[in-house]
Amino acid sequence: MILAYINQGGVIAWILLVMGIFGISISIYKTIQFAYILKHKQKHLLLLAKQIQQHNIKEKSEFAKEYINSFINKKESGLPTIRIVATISPLLGLLGTVIGILLTFETISQSGLEDAKLFADGIALALITTIIGLIVSIPHYIAYNYLVHQLDSLQIEFEKEFLLHQKEIA
Repeated sequence: MILAYINQGGVIAWILLVMGIFGISISIYKTIQFAYILKHKQKHLLLLAKQIQQHNIKEKSEFAKEYINSFINKKESGLPTIRIVATISPLLGLLGTVIGILLTFETISQSGLEDAKLFADGIALALITTIIGLIVSIPHYIAYNYLVHQLDSLQIEFEKEFLLHQKEIA
């Protein structure tokens, strides 16, 4: 039944479906990655401590902030893709809406209003692509905001842990 709706939505519905699967896959991967990092944060703090000791760095706090910022920035990969899916999906749904309405008007101009079945396909395309666009967009918007918050929390947690154990690291 769902495939029938997607088929009615045409190419745009299929594009939205592929984008949705791709974006959700990235979201799941990033969620697992962030949980793994948090679980093994001591390992990452030990790497930071080794960097400080190897280079005999005097400004430990400044180096630690730069190190943590660099680490967090590397983990941001994939998040822009989720944001793009969240942003583009409703626009593609709107494009499908406009195409569906256009097809409906073309059908009406060619055959009149006598047979409603003739222009129902255009209306179905319009409604289905709008729905799918929103269905894809909303979870991606939520996932993106959740993951950005998780990444910010990771950064704060690493900085806090570094400050707590700074004497041990030195």
